[in-house]
Amino acid sequence: MSHVGVPRGTARKRRSIALLTTGVLTIPVLAGCSSGSEETSRGVPQDIAFATRDVVADGSTVNWAVDAMPTTFNAFQADADSATTRITGALLPTLFPMDATGRPKLNPDYLESAKVIEREPKQVVLYKLNQQAVWSDGREIGAPDFVAQWRALSGKDSAYWTARNAGYERIEKIERGADDLQVRVTFSKPYADWRSLFSPLYPKEVTGSPATFNDGARTTLKNTAGPFRLSAVSKSDGTVTLVRDPRWWGDKAKLDKLVFRAVEPARRTDALADGTVDVADIDPATADRIALALRDKGSNGQPLTHGPGAGITPAAALRSWALANGSDEEQAEIAQAAREKNTKAIAVYGAEQKALRAYTVRKSLEPAYTQLALNGETGPLADDRVRRAVARALDRQELAEAVLRPLGLPAKPIGSHLALAGQPGYHDGSGALGDQNTEEAQALLADAGWTRGGAAEKPKDTKAGSEAEKKKGEDAAEGAGAESEKDAEKDAEKDAEKKADSEGKTAEQGEGSAGKDEKEKKDEKAEKKTEGESEASEDSAASRKEGLYIVGDDGKADDGKPGDALAPARAAHAQRVELLRQAGLIGADSPADEAPSRVSARDNQGNAQDNHVNAQDNRVSAQDKQPGGPAGAYAPAGTAAPAPASVKGPLGKEGKTLTLRFVLPSGPGSQSLRAVGDRIAAMLDSIGVGTEITKVPDESYFKDHIASGDYDLALYSWPATAYPATDGRPIYAKPEPATDGSLLVEQNYTRVGTDHIDQLFDQAVSELDEKAARELMKQADARIWAAAGSIPLFQRPQLVAVDKKLANVGAFGFAAPRYQDIGFKNRQAAGSPANRKK
Repeated sequence: MSHVGVPRGTARKRRSIALLTTGVLTIPVLAGCSSGSEETSRGVPQDIAFATRDVVADGSTVNWAVDAMPTTFNAFQADADSATTRITGALLPTLFPMDATGRPKLNPDYLESAKVIEREPKQVVLYKLNQQAVWSDGREIGAPDFVAQWRALSGKDSAYWTARNAGYERIEKIERGADDLQVRVTFSKPYADWRSLFSPLYPKEVTGSPATFNDGARTTLKNTAGPFRLSAVSKSDGTVTLVRDPRWWGDKAKLDKLVFRAVEPARRTDALADGTVDVADIDPATADRIALALRDKGSNGQPLTHGPGAGITPAAALRSWALANGSDEEQAEIAQAAREKNTKAIAVYGAEQKALRAYTVRKSLEPAYTQLALNGETGPLADDRVRRAVARALDRQELAEAVLRPLGLPAKPIGSHLALAGQPGYHDGSGALGDQNTEEAQALLADAGWTRGGAAEKPKDTKAGSEAEKKKGEDAAEGAGAESEKDAEKDAEKDAEKKADSEGKTAEQGEGSAGKDEKEKKDEKAEKKTEGESEASEDSAASRKEGLYIVGDDGKADDGKPGDALAPARAAHAQRVELLRQAGLIGADSPADEAPSRVSARDNQGNAQDNHVNAQDNRVSAQDKQPGGPAGAYAPAGTAAPAPASVKGPLGKEGKTLTLRFVLPSGPGSQSLRAVGDRIAAMLDSIGVGTEITKVPDESYFKDHIASGDYDLALYSWPATAYPATDGRPIYAKPEPATDGSLLVEQNYTRVGTDHIDQLFDQAVSELDEKAARELMKQADARIWAAAGSIPLFQRPQLVAVDKKLANVGAFGFAAPRYQDIGFKNRQAAGSPANRKK
């Protein structure tokens, strides 16, 4: 399954250094704010078709799909990716892999024991290695390998190109213990996450020099220590082949070969159908295809009710036959070609569905969560009140249900940035921010100065010499000198203020007057004319505040006679466009294939008819669709002016509209992410926050937009970790200014952080008492919630298509695979499932 929205190489890079900006927040009783507890949280179990080793046959080959060929086999380099992690997991030692509950668990294949033996004056950890543990060249795994890896990752030698050094820089020295199988590690500063170190462990031949570390391990690994060893890498075939390692001392691998094959997510269905792969992460669409294939297995050859041709009605089929056999030769030729094409498509689809019956879908929750990121570096989201308002507008339960419920998975929002449900440190800290509440979100925006009339306000820094003021002065005193113009401007402004005050008092005090009766009648007409508008009196007040008027009800003109009112051109245009849109006269006219395409979230709110331009659109002039609109807008006296678009549109401030840039990936594997984005845009629209959705290619989504800060809102994921104090700090730490004036934002792509959050991470990573460290992480998580730079939404679904005869492989959840246990329940003959052909 495509991992669009997951930072490349994240699983490795989360243990590095930190970054960002925003003030320290004062939040009362954060540690006590919670809507859940770690005692009651339950994770979703893994789904791997578990079988004991005695019922798994020896031999055969499994083909496992990965997104792309690994760019490097060095997991500590910046361009290491998910394929790197998957492959090195079968080749190299992991001392403390995660178990099914997300806890680090000692791996007895490599360690007899590992524990802190001294705390004062310095922390000392003693590793006792498995006596049988050797590299594939026969050399014992020992202290020299630990020393070489520490020196490569300590950060002291810049010749090593490494993406992270967290934890290694705290090591003071590494020594041999009582014998060659003991490794004694002394830390200069306490390090709570010491179990995260030396995984994967590389042989000293790789880490011993910058040359072998930087370049040697990118394309091959000559020395390994796992149930498999590297046999071949074929870029032309897009495969990495592993074979059983005869020197492996643990449980013998059941498979002869394990082949990792690069298959793009969009081609997974085809690869499964033609037998190219046996195991593949898939998207919901492919999962549906497999479910339909299994459902149709007992259809006894009846035509499929889905796929090509399934939507053709009997009448349409009869008409097609008539055209194909009619006297019009040209029409007959076209119809016959279409029928042949459809027949072939039905045959191909049917064959694919038959082949897909050999698979089943294993599903769980992936150890990663999707978040809404709010870029707090500049713009409206630099104000924490606006960020909190956006967060409070989100119905996270609705979003989780939209993604997970159709897949039959538990739909519950994530309550922590630093752990997932089922992990020992999980605690719902979302109470520090608060639940969804439209009224409170609107109040936060109002407090930040964003109001319904703000878009029409004159910016505070507008000076008297502006072009608008000069035009007004010229109209008031045409032909006067420069000084006279200025005096006339001042007089006109004073008169306008007095008139506005007088009108306001009249509106408040004129109860029972004929003027009010007239106004009510006109307001009733406006309410009937514009469906969905608020009460007429509110419309009138809003219109007056916006500088708009009820035509014919604007009081006396300067000459004492009633006069027509002139609505400002832009406002009149906005009114007209809004009314036409509500009447269905204007549809979405943004080009669908524009790259990157920009779609107003508000334009997506209408009914299905709004997606097409109908014949009535021709009545709308080209000028009406231009930003400036007509030069002026008049209406007969007594006609009620429609409420301004801003009453329902985005909020504004000092003449600027509150519109946020929402960046989403455009690739075929990102439909679910885009659907979530559309729902979020609708939720924000309900509080007056507009969104401009920008869809960009998957390959540039993260590098060119998220990492560079070219977004206001974005959706992407972070993987789970057993070491939040280490892995979480670079993601949520306050950025630091660089020498060139920019911000050092290594992984905090929201650019939101506080000094207090940094301090809590620093305390937790040095706290050797596990319970105390978890309490510090709860406090840090509450403050991350309150800062509202990252809003966790839901744990990602994990869907894996697996050959039905395979055991011990599928949706692993938190746990690392045991590659040596994977195999077929029944022995496969030559021409195994990996070689099936349609």
